[in-house]
Amino acid sequence: MTDPQNSDSQNTAAVVGFRAELRDAVTPRTVGLVFGVLVLQLAFVLSYVGAFHSPKPHQISLAVVAPEQVSAQLVDEFNGIASDPIKARAVSDEDRVRAAIRVGKLSAALIVDGSGTSDRLLITTAGGTSVATAVQQVVESAEAQRQRTVAVEDVVPMQDGDARGLTGFYLVLGWIVGGYLMAALLGMAKGARPANLRRAVIRLLAVVPYAVLSGLGGAVIVDPMLDALDGHFLALWWLGALVVFATAAVTMAFQVLLGVLGIGLTVLVFVVLGNPSAGGAYQPEMLPSFWRALSDVLPNGAATDAVRRIVYFGAHGNAGHLAVLAAYAIGGIVVTVVASHLLGRRAAAAVPSSGTMR
Repeated sequence: MTDPQNSDSQNTAAVVGFRAELRDAVTPRTVGLVFGVLVLQLAFVLSYVGAFHSPKPHQISLAVVAPEQVSAQLVDEFNGIASDPIKARAVSDEDRVRAAIRVGKLSAALIVDGSGTSDRLLITTAGGTSVATAVQQVVESAEAQRQRTVAVEDVVPMQDGDARGLTGFYLVLGWIVGGYLMAALLGMAKGARPANLRRAVIRLLAVVPYAVLSGLGGAVIVDPMLDALDGHFLALWWLGALVVFATAAVTMAFQVLLGVLGIGLTVLVFVVLGNPSAGGAYQPEMLPSFWRALSDVLPNGAATDAVRRIVYFGAHGNAGHLAVLAAYAIGGIVVTVVASHLLGRRAAAAVPSSGTMR
């Protein structure tokens, strides 16, 4: 017969052993990391749904070319529309507005026929289909109220291979994902925090050839391979190299400062906040104010519009975007180097010398 007392002891030992294993497997650090993942997941949902669930136009630039007696009135009417979808101004010369549209300084222009009831709306789908569609709807509604018709002309259309103008966004997304995965991989292979300043510099230098090859690969795919964005191979190559290096440098900086938690901060910046504000499916003029404000100050938005301007607008207006990307690259380098140096000194100071007496 089985000894009941011995059986109870075995059960008690099993329970105690399971509890010990559970405490060892599920540490407070593990719980904290899981909670952090949950927060990132919910932030992802909130950011994407918040940005895209109800896009509305906001101050889309519109030039009004009309006879003097009606020009000011039309500008006031457009600027007085509730929710402020249009930012209109009077321009006297159609050639000027066409030139402004071709270099991306203007989203649309209404050319009013003073001798008839049919006007023309100049738009650019290359500047973003959501913006072009929104301004067309607003203008057509206003024209209908005035019992006028409007014919639409696309001054700068998208290339045939650039469906809905999303190629540039997905190209930038690929570059950014490659940049932070490269930095994260180096961290997992040799520790999130470099052991010393020399190791940090080596990691940064290792990213350079990767960034160059990544930029080259992206440019090859969208230009000669798929003919999605034709005619700007070299410019896209070096823009891609800058985007990848900037992303990797910032990821390294976050890892040096926060260890493995730095990867979570990278996901927050580049994925949770950066992607919905980048101007891919909906351009910044269609986004709520929070995401609209982020568009030009995060690498995602700066790089996406930089691609658009390189391909369609002769690279006009790109200086600010390149400055943003360069600032992230330089900032990532500086933080990585300085923080690694300080951590190395702290680690060296914490190790007692061989001659220290106890």
